[in-house]
Amino acid sequence: MQPEFWHKKWEANQIGFHQPEVNPYLARHWPELNIPPQARVLVPLCGKSLDLLWLAGRGHQVLGVELTQKAVEDFFREQQLEPEISEEGAFKVYRAGAIELRCGDFFALTADDVAGCSALYDRAAIIALPAPMRERYVAHLRAILPAACRGLLVTLDYDQTQIPGPPFSVDDAEVRRLFAGAWPVEVVEEQDVLAESEKFLQAGATRLAERVYRIGSK
Repeated sequence: MQPEFWHKKWEANQIGFHQPEVNPYLARHWPELNIPPQARVLVPLCGKSLDLLWLAGRGHQVLGVELTQKAVEDFFREQQLEPEISEEGAFKVYRAGAIELRCGDFFALTADDVAGCSALYDRAAIIALPAPMRERYVAHLRAILPAACRGLLVTLDYDQTQIPGPPFSVDDAEVRRLFAGAWPVEVVEEQDVLAESEKFLQAGATRLAERVYRIGSK
């Protein structure tokens, strides 16, 4: 998908993917990972998620990566935070307290950029990408993050022929194939959420499951 697609979504405020509250899966399952409070956490395609604040509130150093500048600026404005802004390599970097947001292309992220990141939280990234880009996305994560990385991954699983993405369907078999040989994956929760999604119901979807994975060893 081209960057212009997401820029237009944010400019038109077509951001139904944004959650106005902390993701309940994060609140439920992150404590089970026993990730040290001081750990640095990578949050790809973070938007203006309140999950960033939740993670920072647990003592983590949070590194979000977001393509669209409006999303980054909206986050700091809505949270009444005054970031320090700098240009670093391929990114415009916004920092306030424990939160650092890098505005730019996720695939430009280097191992140096994520130095110290021992945890990953993906609620919106993998499902935002079509299949070829998902391959590239996971390969890039594997290339820049340490082998001991662990965290949470949230996916959607539905019949892709019934409704086009994004968000895209990423089934269990694909998750296990993509992460094979890098980090172990384990389903920690699965919910049928079709009844809660007007968009999918109106499109005629017959099933919609959210699946939460623990990535890496506990």
